[in-house]
Amino acid sequence: MGAVSEQTPRSRRKRMTGKERREQLLDIGRELFAERGFDGTSVEEIAARAGVSKPVVYEHFGGKEGVYAVVVDREMQYLLGMVSDALVADQAKDKLEGAALALLRYVEEHSQGFRILARDSHAASGTGSFASLISDIATQVEHELAAEFRSRGYDPKLAPLYAQSLVGMVALTGQWWLEVRRPKREVVAAHLVNLAWNGLSKLDPKPRLESSARTRGPE
Repeated sequence: MGAVSEQTPRSRRKRMTGKERREQLLDIGRELFAERGFDGTSVEEIAARAGVSKPVVYEHFGGKEGVYAVVVDREMQYLLGMVSDALVADQAKDKLEGAALALLRYVEEHSQGFRILARDSHAASGTGSFASLISDIATQVEHELAAEFRSRGYDPKLAPLYAQSLVGMVALTGQWWLEVRRPKREVVAAHLVNLAWNGLSKLDPKPRLESSARTRGPE
């Protein structure tokens, strides 16, 4: 009776399809970019964690720049989609609450992606920076604000300014909350909306600086 050869774990391992390998490399790339940033990550590390040779990474993405570009683009599109979905409510305050919660939910559930985006996307991504992402979100919000401004008798041309301010406030708070993780997401969102809405509900249509602040020069 012939001896039965034992298969090694490597020989029993299912070979990945091209699509599966690509997704694996993207997952590993996301982890490394979140940990170390673009400059601190190498093709060698991506390949080593995946258990493949460097040429495999080059074959799929052309280098770490290609991995990074896809990771950043996916994260930006995912976040933009979450915020867009939150702006379907009928009432202005509900839209604001939904957008704040969506961004904070993204921070909580996609921490790696947010760390990559908040680190300010590297030029290799070809998709812009964190500032440009915030600007993209603000552009969506400004249309909602413009309609609200018209209904309240405010100048809708100022909607872009207020949209940038509101989205920037939530995004910067999200960066802080990413590290402290308290209070809970819903509590943070409630306080952000409290600040924004109670301020917006009593806007001065034509705000002016006090004369002393306007004329005082640098000390």
